[in-house]
Amino acid sequence: MSDRPPVRIDVVSDVVCPWCFIGKRRLEQAIALKPDIPVEVHWRPYFLNDWIPREGISREQYLTTKFGSPAAYKDIAQRVAAAAAQEGLVYAIDKISSQPNTIDAHRLIRWASGIGKAADMKQRLMDLYFTEGADLTNEAVLVQAAADIGLDPEDVRAALNSELDVEEVTREAETAKEAGIQGVPCFIFGGRFAVSGAQSPEYLAEAIERIARAEAAE
Repeated sequence: MSDRPPVRIDVVSDVVCPWCFIGKRRLEQAIALKPDIPVEVHWRPYFLNDWIPREGISREQYLTTKFGSPAAYKDIAQRVAAAAAQEGLVYAIDKISSQPNTIDAHRLIRWASGIGKAADMKQRLMDLYFTEGADLTNEAVLVQAAADIGLDPEDVRAALNSELDVEEVTREAETAKEAGIQGVPCFIFGGRFAVSGAQSPEYLAEAIERIARAEAAE
């Protein structure tokens, strides 16, 4: 099937969603399971917490608002951290002290796509948040993250201090919710088959093959 056009995979997710962190790794494993099928991955924005202000809030305030208290989230967090560890990822629960608004993170991913580095930008931001406990509303953190994957830091700093792509990213994230996507990650294969949740690599690999076969038969 290598002479066929690549299977398009749209991934709707947020950088502060732990299952999106895990789901990205599982998708990468799924793609590796089907080396004969070319794919083209597009990272789409989603606001898991669209009520958080641009400057972000404390993690304690967030957990209290969403779960009732930080303690109420502890068991959930430990289960998710264990799932992340199985994929070779580190969800350092105790390092996270802030809960960011993620529009600027999604803007960085959008800009990184211009140099073919959207996946790298996505991973760097997730690693910063989940593993290093970095504040993704901090301009210096975002500029350095962009520089780490090859974007020009001064260009990024100027863009972050403008409204460049704010409206576009917001519209795209809102469109996902209007389309009925209520949980992320959501993987859309070939524009015709959607899989919700951080499913196993084997399940995602089957979806890739299913769409590749369907497209080859057309």
